[in-house]
Amino acid sequence: MKTKHLLLLALLSLALMPVSALAETHEHGGHEHSGHEMAMEHGQMIMLGAQEVDGVKAEARLKDSREAMAKAGMQYTHHFMIVLQETATGKTMTTGTVALKIKGPDKVESVAIPLMGMEGHFGADITLAAAGTYEFTVGTRLPDGKTRQFQFSHQLK
Repeated sequence: MKTKHLLLLALLSLALMPVSALAETHEHGGHEHSGHEMAMEHGQMIMLGAQEVDGVKAEARLKDSREAMAKAGMQYTHHFMIVLQETATGKTMTTGTVALKIKGPDKVESVAIPLMGMEGHFGADITLAAAGTYEFTVGTRLPDGKTRQFQFSHQLK
């Protein structure tokens, strides 16, 4: 059963990789940036907060990318990203399986969206279409084999 889930997640990740790679390259003009540099450079980064669960600190961010995505012919509105760090060492975690579920203002929860490992974070382009409160649930299975869940929310105006 676990093998089927991992295989499905791997296939989904591969299927979504070209879109995420294109969006990442387009948004940053082909340059590599850390999350902090992007926040300072673009000024559109929204900090969703930080949480610690079982020795891992998670910092979630949301970037309004409507304009860049529209120019690229895509309908995504935001880039969701999460930085995961080992609490004991401060080391950024860049491998593992990470997925996002979004509950919109209509209280409907999305299917799990695989988050791709990117330059120092895991992320995906998402669509937040309506004003209201969004709840983000991030599930992880990191190299230590433990599963963790992190919760964040944001009020979209």
